[in-house]
Amino acid sequence: MTETHDSTPETPCLPGGLIPMDEWEFPELSVRRSVKDAVRHISVQLKEGVSRKDQPFQSLDDLPELSARQRQLIAPDPDFSVLAATLADELQQRRRELPNPQDVSFLVAPPFSGMREALVRCSWKTIGQGQGDGSEWIIAPPKSLLMSDEDAAQWWNEQDLSRPWVIPELADFWLRHMRGLALVRELFRRISDGKAGQGVVGCSSWCWQFWASYVPDMPSAPCTPAPLNSDYLGQWLEYLPGDEGSGPLVARMAHDGLYVLPARGRLDGNKIRRSSFLSDLAAASRGNHGVALALWRSALRAAPEEGAEDSGESESSRSRCCWVVPLDKLSLPAMPSSKDRAIGFVLHALLLHDGLDEESLFLVAGISRKDTANALALLKRADIIHYSDAGNRWHVTDLAYPNTRRHLLSWGFPVDRF
Repeated sequence: MTETHDSTPETPCLPGGLIPMDEWEFPELSVRRSVKDAVRHISVQLKEGVSRKDQPFQSLDDLPELSARQRQLIAPDPDFSVLAATLADELQQRRRELPNPQDVSFLVAPPFSGMREALVRCSWKTIGQGQGDGSEWIIAPPKSLLMSDEDAAQWWNEQDLSRPWVIPELADFWLRHMRGLALVRELFRRISDGKAGQGVVGCSSWCWQFWASYVPDMPSAPCTPAPLNSDYLGQWLEYLPGDEGSGPLVARMAHDGLYVLPARGRLDGNKIRRSSFLSDLAAASRGNHGVALALWRSALRAAPEEGAEDSGESESSRSRCCWVVPLDKLSLPAMPSSKDRAIGFVLHALLLHDGLDEESLFLVAGISRKDTANALALLKRADIIHYSDAGNRWHVTDLAYPNTRRHLLSWGFPVDRF
């Protein structure tokens, strides 16, 4: 790995860049301080003292949630077009570093990482060693994924693989069904034989977990976004809203007044006392971009800075300010207290395929239509899943994802490594 991948200023929309998948580590070392580190941290905070303007609100109930406009200003969605360009640069850099680069690059990421959204917007200047001309194309799956090996081979024969291509999400090309595996099997065969041309395959971590077990010897060196530790999180959350001339984004804990943002440096030349919230957020989200952003939005509260009107600051120089509720105070989706294993089968199937319509879900979950419908209704009421009208699919929600993953692991289902 070179400095490019560790230098967050060069990849502000993707802190840490892309890393080999086998180098991914859960960001727990940044949050589980040793006793010695914890004592040192508390000692430093006490020495710095608390100024009058650092006083927190008395009650978390006094803090209203952000309006839609405030949320858009403080915690907007990432610009996936910018992320697409960054991914292109990162993939090119990786190809230059690898001694024997492959024609097809695999980009594996956990759900909600934004990789699918970026890859559908891609227009690589280069993919691999050849120069692109802007004619790179997205390969979309067929309407029916149930086909024989012969049908799958014919379908791939009809795809133009002579120019650089992109598959935004491999999970769209298969179903965990006896007749739903042929398309991906044929793709892997062509990649192994060097007959797939130059391309990029995006793949959810759950889909990858299945196929890595099913085809353990497939030739690939997958990369993945670096997990967001506390440092990366702070830089990313500051980057998202940009700087529109209104000063830095300032976020403070509502219960003790400690600062979450700015993540580094000082504020108005003064040393500030920092919260461990970003470390907690990194652990709670497992370094996942989309999950961290969803939790961040849920934790944000709106309130004016007391005394701002009397501080003599102009409107343009005043910082954007918000307050943050501790993660353990949030009301997050809870798994229904049901012993029906249909819930687990439905959730595992949805994650394996990055979302499914009800008919496909019935085919892969291995349970009756009645049990499928009952499980969907129960999970929807609990806000564990939601229905996307755009894609006509059921999906696990971002806020429910960490809890869902924990439950599937405890129920004995195979889970991804992220």
